[in-house]
Amino acid sequence: MATQHIENKLKLLPDLPGCYLMKDLNSKIIYVGKAKNLKNRVRSYFKSSHEGKTARLVSEIRDFETIVTSTDKEAFLLEITLIRKHKPYYNIKLKRGTGYPYIKITHEKDPQLKIVSQVEHDGGYYFGPYPNVYAADETMQLLQKVYPLRRCNGYQKRPCLYYHMGQCLGACFQEVPPEKYQRQIRKIKSFLNGNVGNIKRELQHKMTTAANKLEFERAAEIRDQIHYVEVTVEKQKIISNDNTPRDLFNFYMDKGWLSLQVFYIRQARLMKREKRLFPCIDTPEAELESFILQFYNQKNKILPREILVPAKINHQVLSEILQVPVRTPQRGQKRELLELAQKNAQLILDEKFRLMELDDRKTIGAMSQIMQALKLPQGHRIEAFDHSHIQGTDLVSAMVCFIDGRAEKSQYRKYRLRTVDHADEAASTREVIRRRYVRLLKEKAPLPDLILMDGAEIQIEAAQDVLQNELNLTIPVAGMVKNEHHKTADLMNSRFEKLALDPKSEGFYLLQRIQDEVHRFAITFHRQTHSKHSLASRLDLIPGVGPRTRVKLLKKFGSIKKISAASLSELQALGISHKVAQTIKISLQASQ
Repeated sequence: MATQHIENKLKLLPDLPGCYLMKDLNSKIIYVGKAKNLKNRVRSYFKSSHEGKTARLVSEIRDFETIVTSTDKEAFLLEITLIRKHKPYYNIKLKRGTGYPYIKITHEKDPQLKIVSQVEHDGGYYFGPYPNVYAADETMQLLQKVYPLRRCNGYQKRPCLYYHMGQCLGACFQEVPPEKYQRQIRKIKSFLNGNVGNIKRELQHKMTTAANKLEFERAAEIRDQIHYVEVTVEKQKIISNDNTPRDLFNFYMDKGWLSLQVFYIRQARLMKREKRLFPCIDTPEAELESFILQFYNQKNKILPREILVPAKINHQVLSEILQVPVRTPQRGQKRELLELAQKNAQLILDEKFRLMELDDRKTIGAMSQIMQALKLPQGHRIEAFDHSHIQGTDLVSAMVCFIDGRAEKSQYRKYRLRTVDHADEAASTREVIRRRYVRLLKEKAPLPDLILMDGAEIQIEAAQDVLQNELNLTIPVAGMVKNEHHKTADLMNSRFEKLALDPKSEGFYLLQRIQDEVHRFAITFHRQTHSKHSLASRLDLIPGVGPRTRVKLLKKFGSIKKISAASLSELQALGISHKVAQTIKISLQASQ
């Protein structure tokens, strides 16, 4: 049911293209979408029934805003910009990874073959992507043996080893005519585009010649190269009658989940397949359009010469933005491949449904139970803190992050406390909370929906004081209470009331996992810190060992035991005098 505020805003929506931003109770943007008609699209969220994650999204919406654009193309581009900027929880988000390797023919006076992880606009010829570095390396080694370019560093007045092996054209000691490079490059391009017949014939001729000359080792090496061509290139079924590099996208949707398949078609063959699963908020076609634009916006994604998509996708706008033809095949092999991608998408989704349902109950359901127990609106991100020390020394704090009940280890953080020099829970809490959220505010990064402290009243009160009075933030804070056996016993709210969570519930299990994880992370970090400090302090007590010598020893050996076991010659090899080396050996052995 839409609030009166939302109902009033719905009446003012324009019949124009643009983007809309959905916001939650804390005015955080949780979803960004595009529409040809803002009025119809935004109203559909509140005037229609929904299921799954769309229903959850609508239940969290407390406000929205719209941005009108002149054309559909502008709406597409603005949507991707807003998703990258705000990283809304409910949108499809792709990690900007390095992708797959490519084989590159460099654009220079004496070109060479390289394996690269990044595509640049430098005039070079790139082919790929390859399924993995091993496949790219094997292909490049074959080409270097059959169609060599330059493998050395360039002119060095004498032939390099590769020249003697027949794998370099000799730029190391002579001027190589550009025509000679171009002939080789034409052959390499032909092979990389799927024409393997020529290279097989050449290899078979070389193998026969070597055998006739009784060069059996050379013949055996060429035979292995022919075998590689057969097993890595020819084993794949030809799926097209031309060598146009293509990417193909299709989807299958069920129960609010979208399963996507991406086929890389290179050398007239299916070289690689990717699969992705996402909750679907908008129409599947709109989500696929957003996915495709983000897909090619990733680092190291080279555009093919043609993109194949299912019907109802906005071909014209995608084509204008990507500057590549976007088509839907109507018949033949391409149409069959599009249907194959959809079938694969369906199989992946059917296979994962049961597992996802079980996982949701244990994670998202558990998260909901904790938020309901604290009488808070539905949230997604929990950050939990714990402190660790030994008799007030080596004070550290640690923070773990859980999103929808799942540990997000890339978001974990460690803190060496700077302003606290003794065991003081309140002071430790104040410092770590201040440092964490001042930084998030500066970086404009997402704030958590709930902060959990591994402690009771003292830590809750200290955290609330910093958040409310210093940072002007209204993030809820709760405590994880332990019993006399140091096990999770209960959840404490901001008013210091124990909430008596059911010990058999998924919510209690999640609370236990969070408390155990933050404690483990803090203890591990403290042991590392204490070990380094104790090791350094033992070395500092040895006469003649200063800061530089200590760093050398720690870098080389890593532990007191290994330093003690090292010979005098090993210690002296670090630039330590014979006398000091003897002193180190005697001191460490006496202290063991």
